[in-house]
Amino acid sequence: MSVALEPSPRAAGAAPFPWDAVWGQDEAVASLRHAASDPSALAHAWLITGPPGSGRSTLAYAFAAELIADPGDERAQHQVLARTHPDLTALRTEQVVIRIDEARRLVERASFAPSLGRHRVIVVEDADRMAERTSNVLLKALEEPPEKTVWVLCAPSDADLLPTIRSRVRVLRLREPSVADVAGLIVERTGVTPDVAEESARHAQRHIGMAQRLATDDDARARRAETLAAVLAVRGIGDAVEVAGQIVRLATDDAKALTATRDEEERRALLRMLGVAEGAAVPPSVRGQVNALEDDQKRRATRSLRDGIDRVLTDLQSLFRDVVMVQYGREADLVNVERLDALRALATQWTPARTLGVLDRISVTRRNLEQNAAPLLALESLMITVANGSAP
Repeated sequence: MSVALEPSPRAAGAAPFPWDAVWGQDEAVASLRHAASDPSALAHAWLITGPPGSGRSTLAYAFAAELIADPGDERAQHQVLARTHPDLTALRTEQVVIRIDEARRLVERASFAPSLGRHRVIVVEDADRMAERTSNVLLKALEEPPEKTVWVLCAPSDADLLPTIRSRVRVLRLREPSVADVAGLIVERTGVTPDVAEESARHAQRHIGMAQRLATDDDARARRAETLAAVLAVRGIGDAVEVAGQIVRLATDDAKALTATRDEEERRALLRMLGVAEGAAVPPSVRGQVNALEDDQKRRATRSLRDGIDRVLTDLQSLFRDVVMVQYGREADLVNVERLDALRALATQWTPARTLGVLDRISVTRRNLEQNAAPLLALESLMITVANGSAP
């Protein structure tokens, strides 16, 4: 999951607005600025790929601002970055997948001519969350868009999209920053100590948003440490079942921490707009709107939980990847170097084949969860593999 970062103040020599919030992607910025200024270089559909936290969506909206606004029109650029410009259509699903009706609405909007700006831009932040049937809805729109419409899709990898989609877009791959790069940025933006920033960048595996959260949230760091310690202590079936339940509880707590405040603010804002005094009973005439909001929040909570468990799986991958590295005598560049003694102990007890088997099982667990497997059952299966070295 990405965490929004506030742009740093503009300094001398920094990229001009709206590109100044894009960090560490100079080549990608140069390519998109050239495309925005030269019609012969502008493709009608783009796919921006890069690892989580690399700044895909930040770059997409900067590109949209440059395409829509007249040169130097910072007011219109600000509107695009705030997602309020009428010629921008943005989709960032807060559910597990992008629904087919959302895709159809995008296609409908894409057919409109720009109303105020130079182009109409459609940004899809989570293009990898489209099922095949949903992706097919976009195909014709991507193949034959109106002259002034530009699509910008974002995904971790072009392999996450159907070949038919990939054949209709220009792919722009972002570079992955180093741990030192991310740590330096976190120090600059949060004021934490270099040691905390370096550890957070390493544990987040260079995901900028997650590194910032780990650096500034003691509870998030504690939940990560508690999870890894529990997994390292798994010895039998009983431990496996208990730790699977613990992971789900910790991921649920993490999801609640991310969504609870926002949910309450949304509810208060809706009731205020509907004229319901704070603390008063919701009248029947507006209960349907409140229920609709609560349904959306429940769907968002489901995705937040799934994202939280996916983050746990990423942490476990880093843990067992470190074990493999130790087993092959390569202790440089470990993600969890603070646990070196425990890593060495496990590397001695296990064979490399067993460790690789656990890593394979983590990948299988992730695929099962993407197909809506019950999180507790999927994690119990994984923990049993950790306990006995073979898939149940």
